[in-house]
Amino acid sequence: MIAIIGAGLGGLTLARILHVNGIDAVVYEAEASPTARAQGGMLDIHEESGQAALKAAGLYDEFLRLVMPGGEAMKVYDRHAVLRLAHDHEDSGRPEVHRRDLRELLLGSLPDGMIRWGSKVVEVSGDREVRLADGTSFIADVLIGADGAWSKVRPLVSDATPTYSGLSFAELDLLDPDVRHVESAELMGGGSLFALGDGRGFLGHREPDRLHVYVAVRTATPWSGITRDDLVAEFDGWDDRFLRLIRESDAEPFPRAIHTLPTGHRWKRVPGVTLLGDAAHLMSPFAGEGANLAMHDANELAAALIAHADTEAALSTYEAALFPRAELAAAESAQNMEVCFAPDAPDGLVAFFAGFSAE
Repeated sequence: MIAIIGAGLGGLTLARILHVNGIDAVVYEAEASPTARAQGGMLDIHEESGQAALKAAGLYDEFLRLVMPGGEAMKVYDRHAVLRLAHDHEDSGRPEVHRRDLRELLLGSLPDGMIRWGSKVVEVSGDREVRLADGTSFIADVLIGADGAWSKVRPLVSDATPTYSGLSFAELDLLDPDVRHVESAELMGGGSLFALGDGRGFLGHREPDRLHVYVAVRTATPWSGITRDDLVAEFDGWDDRFLRLIRESDAEPFPRAIHTLPTGHRWKRVPGVTLLGDAAHLMSPFAGEGANLAMHDANELAAALIAHADTEAALSTYEAALFPRAELAAAESAQNMEVCFAPDAPDGLVAFFAGFSAE
């Protein structure tokens, strides 16, 4: 039995590609149902990775119907709300889609019973025995950790654990923006927003029914709880149009500390076990690669399992390509985070995008 731990985008993509190629697998997911929690925000899906995986899954045409028109637009501001860069980015090859919609597409493509909801993994032993919170257990022939940053499978192959990056987010939503938050909607435009300076920033994106905003601050101690008033104080001296994003948000901010695995994280071959997505290469979001890499991992792992009757040959082939690819993405992500929160921000980001557009 192939057991996939985790029903995120990576695990579901792997399950789908295996399914359409006649290979049985079971997905074990801790959440009780597909609607147990909200599923993130907008994702830009890259041609060479996420889109290629969707083509292998036979879902590309359905994916195109989920794309948000105009979502590739971008605005970059400084702390005084001076617009430093604006692009529409049409036909960039990285269309925007909501994570929720993409996950629902993948879920709907799998047969009933392939996902075991409410299957929280509490322990995994070296013989690939997986013990669940309900007291049951099973032994997998192939065990794939697609279970995110705090993977229960990772300790079988690696002693690496996520570390705090020094950057904390607070997540905000402004609902029904074109009616209730008109000035903020105009500030953001139809796509994404970056407002940066002093080791701080606002990172936002237009969604179909809201403005989704991450307020980011370099801080030695990860945020575990923070209020609107706390955030306003952090941004003393910033243009009031940005402070309005905090004050007018429709719920108290939700804190998210950014953690990463070491750049270049890899492991020695462990029979019958491997990782994909954040379980393998957790990084900051500043390369836009998290979901794309997870889906790319899934595509390459499925291809290896399809091509090789010998499981160890398949997993070795997959990991040989995974490690250098993930290392490059993690290094890019770390570098981009430094650019965004450097003392001269947003100058470095403006120069980066200007150079990218000139190519």
